[in-house]
Order: sequence, then structure tokens, then C-alpha cells
Amino acid sequence: MPREGYHPNAYLTTFRNVRLGLKARTAILNFLEKNSADAKEIAKQTGLPYNVTLHHLKLLEARGIVQRKSGRPIVWALTGLGQKRLG
Repeated sequence: MPREGYHPNAYLTTFRNVRLGLKARTAILNFLEKNSADAKEIAKQTGLPYNVTLHHLKLLEARGIVQRKSGRPIVWALTGLGQKRLG
């Protein structure tokens, strides 16, 4: 069975990494590698519901992978840690 390719930073320690969450975080991280954007735009471009997008952005923020930029609406971007691809 082929193994799905998830973004290396989509795996969160001390958190249950279920397939749907990994897919959502991978889509968000892949988008943020190319652009910084607000949660609505990220949701629109990745095809994820807004509330799911915001939930995973907050999880990634708590682990230092993404950060909020100033302004309204809040723009999300990768941190230096989030930009490093492991393995």
C-alpha cells in the first residue's frame, strides 16, 4: 500500500496525528510555503472549511511553525522553523 506524502511539519508531537489532520496541515503548510494569507484565503485556496483551517493554524502556531502577522485580517506566515523541511 503506498504511503501518503505529508508535509514533515504536519506531524505534531504530543498530539494524535490522524490522517484527516495530517492532510489538512499538509495543505495549509504547502500553501503557506508559497504565500502568506489570512485564514479565509487559506481555506478558500486549500478547499478546507474555515473553522478547520483556523483550528489547524492555531495548533501549528502553538508549536512555533506558523505565526500571526499584524493587521486586520490577521495574516498567517511560516516561521523560520516552519520553513525548514525535515528529511
